[in-house]
Amino acid sequence: MNKSLVIIGAGGHGKVAADIALNMGFKKIFFLDDNTQTGDCSGLPIVGKTDLFEKYSKCDFFVAIGNPEIRQKISDNLKNRKCNIVTLMHPNAVISRRVKIGIGTVVMAGVIINSDTVIGEGCIINTSSSVDHDCIVEDYSHISVGAHLAGNVRIGQRTWVGAGATVSNNIQICSDCMVGAGAVVVNNINERGTYIGVPAKMKK
Repeated sequence: MNKSLVIIGAGGHGKVAADIALNMGFKKIFFLDDNTQTGDCSGLPIVGKTDLFEKYSKCDFFVAIGNPEIRQKISDNLKNRKCNIVTLMHPNAVISRRVKIGIGTVVMAGVIINSDTVIGEGCIINTSSSVDHDCIVEDYSHISVGAHLAGNVRIGQRTWVGAGATVSNNIQICSDCMVGAGAVVVNNINERGTYIGVPAKMKK
């Protein structure tokens, strides 16, 4: 691990990522953000826009952008330029010894990930969420604050499981979906869209 970290995205997600990085031992952390050229984020410096990333190529990188398409695009660009993207894991997360986690993913405080689960690249496993045994969370998906996946669940790429939502066991959700806050998914979701309610149904 390099002791210097560049976080791309100086919003709320970036603030949380910075706290986790400090807990992991990064000594120097700064931000790049296209909306704010200079200033600070949570007491750490914003040094310029994202197109300056090559200036810091010897540092580690983390992409703290909530939008999954943008997160994926920036991550792909960094990988193509041979930049080192790190995975951030809060020390208070509980992660089974038999879990695989891809680069660029963040696992936040209070998370539980159980045995034989695979988490892809660039995912957000947010505060106090849980992912039970034998799940697959594909690249650039987001398991929001307090959301819960039961066993043998598969979440497609770039899918967002909203705050406090629950996905029952043995369920598959396709890519590019939005599961609303507090929804309960009890049937497979095979069509892209937004799903809300108990049980979750597509929003018309």
